[in-house]
Amino acid sequence: MSRILIVEDEVAIAELEKDYLELSGFEVETENDGESGLKKALEEEYDLFILDLMLPGVDGFEICKQIRDKKNTPIIMVSAKKDDIDKIRGLGLGADDYLTKPFSPSELVARVKAHLSRYDRLTGSAIEANKIIEIRGLKIDTTARRVWINGEEKTFTTKEFDLLTFLAGHQNHVYSKEELFREIWDMESIGDIATVTVHIKKIREKIEVDTSNPQYIETIWGVGYRFKV
Repeated sequence: MSRILIVEDEVAIAELEKDYLELSGFEVETENDGESGLKKALEEEYDLFILDLMLPGVDGFEICKQIRDKKNTPIIMVSAKKDDIDKIRGLGLGADDYLTKPFSPSELVARVKAHLSRYDRLTGSAIEANKIIEIRGLKIDTTARRVWINGEEKTFTTKEFDLLTFLAGHQNHVYSKEELFREIWDMESIGDIATVTVHIKKIREKIEVDTSNPQYIETIWGVGYRFKV
């Protein structure tokens, strides 16, 4: 049974999310302030985190950052704030998804299932054993989930690695942002494709010498992205 930690200061919302997730077969724990939520997230093992953005003590951004420094566990951030800058900041810190309140509990459950399913497949036996992708100084070990650029190892979040590996495994194929969102996040974009843009930017910062003139992931304006050979 997958364990989920919800860090949410509004008790009624936390309990509603907990009830729906438990009905779907998950083991769920809740914390209502940032400090205790961060402590539990770092000291115990969970399969997914749901973090509210605005929390007393330590905010969701800081919790996300500290979790991501130590773990690749999927993170879903939720907030009543609709500003794109908050969404971009959260995704840039390593969150895998961002939900804006109010949202339906069934949508939360669907996204949790999608992230857990995707994570299990990509870290389990579905990955081809010992497969290495090497392209012009870029080396991707899909088994160990490690990446090197010109001999220097780079650290990637789960979704950054998934997206890079997918594009590198389908070289010269142009994918729209909607197609990439559907492939990597296992769900429809629902009109929100900022997630893909943010992740491409973070990947480029790690593998490109000049992000304004990328040598690996190329933008095809008006269409999407492709990995150049």
